[in-house]
Order: sequence, then structure tokens, then C-alpha cells
Amino acid sequence: MPEMSEVRDAIREAEGRIAALRKSLGADEKAGRMREIEARMAGPGFWDNQDAAIGEVEELKSLKSIVDPLLDAARRGTDCRELFELVEADNDADGLVEVAADVGKLRSDLAGLELMALLSRPHDREPCFFSIHTGAGGADACEWAEMLLRMYLRFFERRGWKIQELDFQPGEEAGIKGVELRVGGPFACGYLRGEMGVHRLVRISPFSGKRETSFAAVDVVPDYQEEINIVIDEKDLKIDTYRAGGKGGQHVNKTDSAVRITHLPTGIVVAVQNERSQHSNKETAMKILKARLKRREEEARAAQASAHNAGKMENAWGSQIRNYVMNPYQMVKDVRTGAETGDIGRVLDGDLDRFVDAYLKWAVV
Repeated sequence: MPEMSEVRDAIREAEGRIAALRKSLGADEKAGRMREIEARMAGPGFWDNQDAAIGEVEELKSLKSIVDPLLDAARRGTDCRELFELVEADNDADGLVEVAADVGKLRSDLAGLELMALLSRPHDREPCFFSIHTGAGGADACEWAEMLLRMYLRFFERRGWKIQELDFQPGEEAGIKGVELRVGGPFACGYLRGEMGVHRLVRISPFSGKRETSFAAVDVVPDYQEEINIVIDEKDLKIDTYRAGGKGGQHVNKTDSAVRITHLPTGIVVAVQNERSQHSNKETAMKILKARLKRREEEARAAQASAHNAGKMENAWGSQIRNYVMNPYQMVKDVRTGAETGDIGRVLDGDLDRFVDAYLKWAVV
């Protein structure tokens, strides 16, 4: 049976956390911005400029994903306070149990909102370009890259994020050599930035029957919503066009519409083949290239710790950010944060929250 004083203190703590979140997340300013967008949406001519309108709709969704849960938490906090006052006045033991349960659920939900407050870096709220490429390991590495793709697609699906496939390169024997996606959703870039780096798998190979180690690299770069002021000299580019291919369906094209751009000074390679228009694919590839060059400049200026530069690690031994071991034991462990679990099947089914959350907390220390 909870004590009156314990429940009273829990309510005070929850109210304090809500007040701190409202301030740190700028809830009042965001609510004002929501009202501005909603007023424009209700007015004439909002959809005259389709691109601008879609941008504002996406912004509204992002704002609501922050403001609505916080307002709901504030309302629940008020309800708990008012109900507790009635319970305290009547010395209602059963009512006290109910209030204690409500406060416990509220405090648990506030932990998720507090995690959102950690997503305060520039561009954390933006969509991103997300890629997976194979490393050492041959056919095993290609199959590992496909396993990672499946894992992440399930993670994206759980969060309700929008996925656009930009490039898909199948493996020669199995799996994939690489894939490029655009991932859109509230804080997509912020949640995924900790996944950037080399992922290492240890298992019994279905190809050799021996224990093998495979590597695949994940890269995450913001889809910068502002104009990227980077000038690229044409002579620094090697542009190849080729026929989009793959395992059928959307991966097959009968014209040389796919585009691969190599930035010679940096060695950055971007390939896009999702559109049937070569011009559209080139435009998207240039956007991704500029985003990667801008990210590169930001990293150089910030000179941050290697944890934020994991994507530049060599795609082989000793550079991994996370180990996935299926044999001789089962474990997934992040080498930066120490987060781990023995339930590798659940992780490969897209349950990455413990690793994403642990990274966000570790990165601000």
C-alpha cells in the first residue's frame, strides 16, 4: 500500500519534470508555430506552391510529435494532482492506489519525452539519407548487409517513418552490396546518427559451414532542409550512367537512367536509380553528395570525438561500433555505450530502442 507522502512526492517530481521539459523543448514557441501553420493551411492558396505546402505539413507533423505528448503529460499531471487532493481529503485507500498507478505510468512516459530533449543537435529533427554497404566477408557480408536492411526497415516501420529507396545494388551470390534510402519522420536523423559506423557479425556461415566474421557499414547524413551553399567544380566529378538492375520489380529499368557520381577529391560515391528519369536521378545524387560534403565540413570544424565520426572508420576489423554474435554464444553489444542483450533475434527484428537510447544518453556525457 503506497503512503500519502510517497504519492505526493511522486506527483511533485513529475510536475517538475514536465515544467523542465516544456522549457527545454520550447513547447510554448512550438505551439505558437503550430497555430501559424494551421492558420495558413485553413486559408486560401495554401497548396498553390506544392513544395512549400508539403514542407509546412511535414514541419507541423514534427512539431505535433513534440507538443502533443507534452501537453498530454501536463494534462495527466494535473489530473493526478486533483485526484490526489480528493483522495487525501477523504483518506481513500483504494483511490490512493489508483493515483499511485497513474503517477507511475506518467513518470515512465516522461522518460521518453526526456529522451526527446536529448535530440537537440542541429539537424536532429530532419529526415536523412541512410545507406548500408558491405565490407570484408564476400557473400557472407552481402547477406549480412541484407539482414541489417531488414532490421532497420522493421525499426523504421515501428516508428511510422516514410522510406524512399534511392539505390539498390544486389550481391552476386546473395544479399546486397549496398542500398541508399531516404528516411523521413520526427527526429529521424537524430535517432539514427548513433547507428553510423561498422556493424560486425559473427556466425556459422551458410556458405562455408565455418564460423565467419562479416562487416557492413551504415552511413547517416541529414537531408538538409536549407539550401546547401557548396560549390562543386564539374571537373571534380566522374559521372557514370547505367541501366538500373536488380532482382526484379522496381529494381529493373530498360533505359540507362541510373546515375553514379564520384567526387574525385574525397572519393565519395553516390548512386541513385529510383526514378526513370536520368535527370531526376542526377539531381537527387547531387543533393546527397552536397549533403555528405556539408556533413564532412561540419565534422572537420567541430573536430568531435571519434564516436561522431564512426562512419569514416575502415570497414573491417577493429573499427566496429556494434558486435552481433550468433556463435558460439548469442549477444549484441555496442562497443561505445556498453549496451547489450542476449536476445539477438529480437534485435534483428528491429527492436533497437535500447541501443538508440543508450547512444543518445552516452553522446551528451
